[in-house]
Amino acid sequence: MPKVVASTLHEKVRNEITRRVIENKYKIGELLPSVSALADEFGVSSITIKRALRDLQSTGILRTVPGLGIFVRERRRFVRELDFCFTSFGEAQRLGPGRPVHLTSITRERIGDPAFSAFDAPTGTMLCIRNIVSVDEMPIMFDTSYLPLSLNDKVVDEFGDKLVSEALRDQGTCFRSTKLLIDAAPASEEAQQAFGIPNGYPTLRRLYQLIAVDPFFSVFGIVESPFDRLACSIELDLPTSKRPKS
Repeated sequence: MPKVVASTLHEKVRNEITRRVIENKYKIGELLPSVSALADEFGVSSITIKRALRDLQSTGILRTVPGLGIFVRERRRFVRELDFCFTSFGEAQRLGPGRPVHLTSITRERIGDPAFSAFDAPTGTMLCIRNIVSVDEMPIMFDTSYLPLSLNDKVVDEFGDKLVSEALRDQGTCFRSTKLLIDAAPASEEAQQAFGIPNGYPTLRRLYQLIAVDPFFSVFGIVESPFDRLACSIELDLPTSKRPKS
Protein backbone atom coordinates (compact mmCIF):
# COMPACT_ATOMS: atom_id res chain seq x y z
CA MET A 1 0.00 0.00 0.00
CA PRO A 2 1.38 3.49 -0.82
CA LYS A 3 2.56 5.55 2.11
CA VAL A 4 -0.29 7.51 3.66
CA VAL A 5 0.31 11.26 3.47
CA ALA A 6 -2.36 13.51 4.97
CA SER A 7 -2.99 15.72 7.96
CA THR A 8 -5.39 13.07 9.34
CA LEU A 9 -3.32 9.92 9.03
CA HIS A 10 -5.18 8.04 11.74
CA GLU A 11 -8.54 8.71 10.01
CA LYS A 12 -7.30 7.17 6.76
CA VAL A 13 -5.96 4.15 8.64
CA ARG A 14 -9.23 3.89 10.56
CA ASN A 15 -11.31 4.05 7.39
CA GLU A 16 -9.20 1.41 5.66
CA ILE A 17 -9.45 -1.01 8.58
CA THR A 18 -13.21 -0.38 8.74
CA ARG A 19 -13.47 -1.18 5.03
CA ARG A 20 -11.62 -4.44 5.54
CA VAL A 21 -13.97 -5.43 8.34
CA ILE A 22 -17.06 -4.58 6.27
CA GLU A 23 -15.72 -6.50 3.26
CA ASN A 24 -14.86 -9.43 5.52
CA LYS A 25 -11.13 -9.28 4.86
CA TYR A 26 -10.81 -9.07 8.63
CA LYS A 27 -13.40 -11.61 9.80
CA ILE A 28 -15.44 -11.58 13.02
CA GLY A 29 -13.35 -12.92 15.86
CA GLU A 30 -10.12 -12.67 13.87
CA LEU A 31 -6.94 -11.35 15.47
CA LEU A 32 -5.65 -8.23 13.73
CA PRO A 33 -1.99 -7.88 12.71
CA SER A 34 0.24 -6.33 15.37
CA VAL A 35 0.62 -2.58 15.72
CA SER A 36 4.14 -2.74 14.31
CA ALA A 37 3.00 -4.81 11.31
CA LEU A 38 0.18 -2.35 10.56
CA ALA A 39 2.56 0.59 10.95
CA ASP A 40 4.91 -0.95 8.39
CA GLU A 41 2.06 -1.71 6.00
CA PHE A 42 0.54 1.79 6.16
CA GLY A 43 3.87 3.58 6.38
CA VAL A 44 2.91 5.51 9.51
CA SER A 45 4.03 5.59 13.13
CA SER A 46 2.86 3.18 15.84
CA ILE A 47 1.20 6.13 17.58
CA THR A 48 -0.99 6.73 14.51
CA ILE A 49 -1.98 3.05 14.38
CA LYS A 50 -2.81 2.97 18.10
CA ARG A 51 -4.99 6.06 17.74
CA ALA A 52 -6.91 4.54 14.83
CA LEU A 53 -7.38 1.25 16.70
CA ARG A 54 -8.54 3.10 19.81
CA ASP A 55 -11.17 4.91 17.75
CA LEU A 56 -12.40 1.62 16.29
CA GLN A 57 -12.69 0.08 19.74
CA SER A 58 -14.73 3.07 20.93
CA THR A 59 -17.15 2.62 18.01
CA GLY A 60 -17.54 -1.11 18.66
CA ILE A 61 -15.75 -2.49 15.59
CA LEU A 62 -12.76 -3.90 17.46
CA ARG A 63 -12.13 -5.20 20.97
CA THR A 64 -9.01 -5.81 23.02
CA VAL A 65 -8.36 -9.09 24.82
CA PRO A 66 -5.62 -8.49 27.41
CA GLY A 67 -2.55 -10.57 26.69
CA LEU A 68 -3.83 -11.71 23.28
CA GLY A 69 -4.35 -8.65 21.09
CA ILE A 70 -7.06 -6.81 19.17
CA PHE A 71 -9.92 -8.71 17.54
CA VAL A 72 -12.86 -7.91 15.26
CA ARG A 73 -15.92 -7.62 17.48
CA GLU A 74 -19.08 -9.55 16.75
CA ARG A 75 -21.78 -6.97 16.05
CA ARG A 76 -25.28 -8.20 16.89
CA ARG A 77 -28.14 -5.91 17.77
CA PHE A 78 -31.23 -7.12 19.60
CA VAL A 79 -34.48 -5.24 19.16
CA ARG A 80 -37.11 -5.45 21.85
CA GLU A 81 -40.15 -3.56 23.01
CA LEU A 82 -39.41 -0.46 25.03
CA ASP A 83 -39.50 -1.15 28.76
CA PHE A 84 -37.30 -0.57 31.79
CA CYS A 85 -36.05 -4.15 31.47
CA PHE A 86 -37.51 -7.55 30.62
CA THR A 87 -41.12 -7.52 31.68
CA SER A 88 -40.91 -11.11 32.83
CA PHE A 89 -38.25 -13.62 33.72
CA GLY A 90 -40.00 -16.13 31.46
CA GLU A 91 -39.43 -13.86 28.46
CA ALA A 92 -35.72 -13.71 29.24
CA GLN A 93 -35.57 -17.51 29.44
CA ARG A 94 -37.23 -17.91 26.04
CA LEU A 95 -34.74 -15.60 24.35
CA GLY A 96 -31.79 -17.92 24.74
CA PRO A 97 -30.29 -20.97 26.43
CA GLY A 98 -28.39 -20.88 29.69
CA ARG A 99 -28.89 -18.56 32.61
CA PRO A 100 -30.21 -15.24 31.27
CA VAL A 101 -29.90 -13.30 34.56
CA HIS A 102 -26.63 -13.25 36.48
CA LEU A 103 -26.28 -11.48 39.82
CA THR A 104 -22.97 -9.61 40.06
CA SER A 105 -23.26 -7.80 43.40
CA ILE A 106 -25.41 -6.76 46.36
CA THR A 107 -24.12 -3.68 48.15
CA ARG A 108 -25.29 -0.67 50.14
CA GLU A 109 -24.85 2.57 48.21
CA ARG A 110 -26.27 6.00 47.58
CA ILE A 111 -27.68 6.86 44.16
CA GLY A 112 -24.88 8.88 42.62
CA ASP A 113 -26.02 9.56 39.06
CA PRO A 114 -27.39 13.12 38.83
CA ALA A 115 -29.83 12.02 36.10
CA PHE A 116 -31.98 10.46 38.85
CA SER A 117 -32.94 13.96 39.97
CA ALA A 118 -35.72 13.69 37.38
CA PHE A 119 -37.36 11.13 39.67
CA ASP A 120 -36.71 12.95 42.96
CA ALA A 121 -34.76 9.88 44.10
CA PRO A 122 -33.76 9.41 47.76
CA THR A 123 -30.37 10.72 48.87
CA GLY A 124 -29.71 8.20 51.62
CA THR A 125 -28.06 4.78 51.47
CA MET A 126 -30.06 2.09 49.67
CA LEU A 127 -29.74 -1.59 48.83
CA CYS A 128 -28.03 -1.81 45.40
CA ILE A 129 -28.52 -4.89 43.21
CA ARG A 130 -26.54 -5.36 39.97
CA ASN A 131 -27.48 -7.94 37.32
CA ILE A 132 -26.31 -8.88 33.83
CA VAL A 133 -29.03 -9.96 31.38
CA SER A 134 -27.87 -12.12 28.45
CA VAL A 135 -29.33 -13.49 25.24
CA ASP A 136 -27.66 -16.51 23.63
CA GLU A 137 -24.99 -16.13 26.33
CA MET A 138 -24.19 -12.60 25.10
CA PRO A 139 -24.59 -9.84 27.73
CA ILE A 140 -26.96 -7.19 26.38
CA MET A 141 -28.15 -5.31 29.47
CA PHE A 142 -26.57 -4.31 32.78
CA ASP A 143 -29.23 -3.53 35.37
CA THR A 144 -28.52 -1.60 38.58
CA SER A 145 -31.47 -1.37 40.98
CA TYR A 146 -31.81 0.62 44.21
CA LEU A 147 -34.27 -0.51 46.89
CA PRO A 148 -35.12 0.44 50.48
CA LEU A 149 -32.85 -1.09 53.14
CA SER A 150 -35.95 -2.36 54.97
CA LEU A 151 -36.42 -5.15 52.40
CA ASN A 152 -36.64 -8.55 54.09
CA ASP A 153 -34.00 -11.26 53.58
CA LYS A 154 -36.45 -13.66 51.92
CA VAL A 155 -36.91 -11.27 49.00
CA VAL A 156 -33.19 -10.52 48.77
CA ASP A 157 -32.46 -14.24 48.45
CA GLU A 158 -34.55 -14.29 45.26
CA PHE A 159 -32.24 -11.80 43.52
CA GLY A 160 -29.69 -14.50 42.74
CA ASP A 161 -31.86 -15.98 39.98
CA LYS A 162 -34.35 -13.29 39.00
CA LEU A 163 -34.58 -9.67 38.06
CA VAL A 164 -35.45 -7.39 40.95
CA SER A 165 -38.89 -6.56 39.57
CA GLU A 166 -39.71 -10.23 39.04
CA ALA A 167 -38.57 -11.26 42.51
CA LEU A 168 -40.59 -8.48 44.13
CA ARG A 169 -43.73 -9.40 42.20
CA ASP A 170 -43.31 -13.05 43.22
CA GLN A 171 -43.16 -11.92 46.84
CA GLY A 172 -46.40 -9.96 46.52
CA THR A 173 -45.27 -6.43 45.66
CA CYS A 174 -47.70 -4.72 43.28
CA PHE A 175 -46.53 -1.88 41.06
CA ARG A 176 -48.98 0.73 39.84
CA SER A 177 -46.80 2.75 37.46
CA THR A 178 -43.37 3.13 35.86
CA LYS A 179 -41.44 6.28 35.03
CA LEU A 180 -38.75 6.17 32.33
CA LEU A 181 -35.94 8.44 31.25
CA ILE A 182 -33.96 7.38 28.16
CA ASP A 183 -30.60 8.90 27.38
CA ALA A 184 -27.13 8.07 26.05
CA ALA A 185 -23.97 8.22 28.13
CA PRO A 186 -20.55 6.55 28.50
CA ALA A 187 -20.71 3.17 30.22
CA SER A 188 -20.30 3.07 33.98
CA GLU A 189 -17.24 1.33 35.37
CA GLU A 190 -19.33 -1.71 36.29
CA ALA A 191 -20.91 -1.90 32.83
CA GLN A 192 -17.47 -1.63 31.21
CA GLN A 193 -16.42 -4.75 33.09
CA ALA A 194 -19.68 -6.58 32.35
CA PHE A 195 -19.50 -5.98 28.59
CA GLY A 196 -15.73 -5.90 28.16
CA ILE A 197 -15.85 -2.43 26.63
CA PRO A 198 -13.38 0.45 27.02
CA ASN A 199 -13.76 3.58 29.11
CA GLY A 200 -15.96 6.12 27.33
CA TYR A 201 -17.85 3.51 25.26
CA PRO A 202 -21.35 4.87 24.49
CA THR A 203 -24.39 3.16 25.92
CA LEU A 204 -28.16 3.43 25.63
CA ARG A 205 -29.55 3.94 29.13
CA ARG A 206 -33.04 3.55 30.56
CA LEU A 207 -33.43 5.10 33.99
CA TYR A 208 -36.59 3.96 35.74
CA GLN A 209 -38.71 4.30 38.82
CA LEU A 210 -41.12 1.50 39.69
CA ILE A 211 -43.85 2.92 41.91
CA ALA A 212 -45.60 0.38 44.12
CA VAL A 213 -49.16 0.48 45.40
CA ASP A 214 -47.57 1.15 48.80
CA PRO A 215 -46.90 4.91 48.51
CA PHE A 216 -43.68 4.59 50.54
CA PHE A 217 -42.07 1.94 48.34
CA SER A 218 -40.31 2.56 45.01
CA VAL A 219 -37.52 0.90 43.07
CA PHE A 220 -35.06 3.11 41.22
CA GLY A 221 -32.73 1.72 38.59
CA ILE A 222 -30.75 2.11 35.43
CA VAL A 223 -30.29 -0.33 32.55
CA GLU A 224 -27.20 0.14 30.38
CA SER A 225 -26.65 -1.45 26.96
CA PRO A 226 -23.79 -0.88 24.49
CA PHE A 227 -25.15 1.34 21.71
CA ASP A 228 -24.52 -1.36 19.09
CA ARG A 229 -26.05 -4.25 21.03
CA LEU A 230 -29.64 -3.27 21.82
CA ALA A 231 -32.36 -1.15 20.25
CA CYS A 232 -35.84 -0.47 21.61
CA SER A 233 -39.08 -0.29 19.68
CA ILE A 234 -42.50 1.03 20.59
CA GLU A 235 -45.94 0.82 18.94
CA LEU A 236 -48.70 3.27 19.75
CA ASP A 237 -52.31 3.15 18.63
CA LEU A 238 -53.60 6.47 17.29
CA PRO A 239 -57.19 7.59 17.88
CA THR A 240 -59.34 6.73 14.87
CA SER A 241 -60.00 10.41 14.11
CA LYS A 242 -56.28 11.14 13.85
CA ARG A 243 -55.21 8.17 11.77
CA PRO A 244 -53.89 9.13 8.34
CA LYS A 245 -56.14 8.42 5.37
CA SER A 246 -55.05 5.56 3.12
